[in-house]
Amino acid sequence: MNRRECLQMLAGAAGAVALASEAHGQVNATGEAPKAIPTIAPPDPNTEMPEFRLPTKSCDTHTHIFGPASRYPYAPNRPYDPPEAPLEAFRALHEKIGVERCVIVNATVHGTDNRVVTDAIAQSGGTYKGIANVNDEMSDKELENLDRAGIRGCRFAFLKRLGGVGDMAKFNHIVHRVAELGWHVDVYFEPGTIGEFAATLSALPTSYVIDHMGTAVAAKGPDDPSFKTLLDLQASDEKCWVKVTGLERASANGKPFHDAVPFAKRLIDNAPDRVLWGTDWPHPNVKVMPNDGEIVDLIPLYAPDPALRQKLLVENPARLFKFT
Repeated sequence: MNRRECLQMLAGAAGAVALASEAHGQVNATGEAPKAIPTIAPPDPNTEMPEFRLPTKSCDTHTHIFGPASRYPYAPNRPYDPPEAPLEAFRALHEKIGVERCVIVNATVHGTDNRVVTDAIAQSGGTYKGIANVNDEMSDKELENLDRAGIRGCRFAFLKRLGGVGDMAKFNHIVHRVAELGWHVDVYFEPGTIGEFAATLSALPTSYVIDHMGTAVAAKGPDDPSFKTLLDLQASDEKCWVKVTGLERASANGKPFHDAVPFAKRLIDNAPDRVLWGTDWPHPNVKVMPNDGEIVDLIPLYAPDPALRQKLLVENPARLFKFT
């Protein structure tokens, strides 16, 4: 499949998913209509060529692959229906914006079936790593197999729309198990809630990565107490890493998302050795769909120093995800 075919597939996928979503309205065996699964928007298929050129071995540390569902089925209890965003389109996107390495975060829609990630890693020639979805019912052998397949961490989303907090005892148990493999924990919080989890995070037996700038809210300004809690945690706990991702999620003003830039800059200046960058392609559940070329061109605004950019884009991800 060539690049044009990939982009056409992305552009047309929303209609196919919408048809599938309509099927969820049928009455089930209990005589009740099941809850409709919402369909989310596809990514912008017309990626702009960024003006900023990424350094050699730059790593997109937060990106997803969706489907194809015929090969990688979506979980029956998924919180949303995504447009298919398969490996071919994923590669075309990274080729255009200049990404050489990446970390694929398995999305909630695939449940604990991590094959969409591990299969891509196997085809990458060592340039991909992954973050898995796991649960405490998995055997040690299953976790070890994921580790051998290139998984370097697991993700937990503490969001109501993605299932809520869940059983914290099970969370703590699985975290201790994956810590023995040398994995870190990837965490995603509701806006304004990071303070509720600060003590839990500090007590973790392994490093943890906070997604999307701690879901900062640009409208509240950089002095927002929740964001200051994130800065304090980042500065005081050497296990704490933060992803400079999701500026489009944080922004109150929309494109070009410049109101979120001060948050990214504060995080980078606060702990430059423990920050990461990523696109979040194909941008599930966003209010304003970004263009990935535009996302790349934000980097010099919050990381104007070339040495800082080298840390953010190359050195830090190589160290955390064990790229060779």
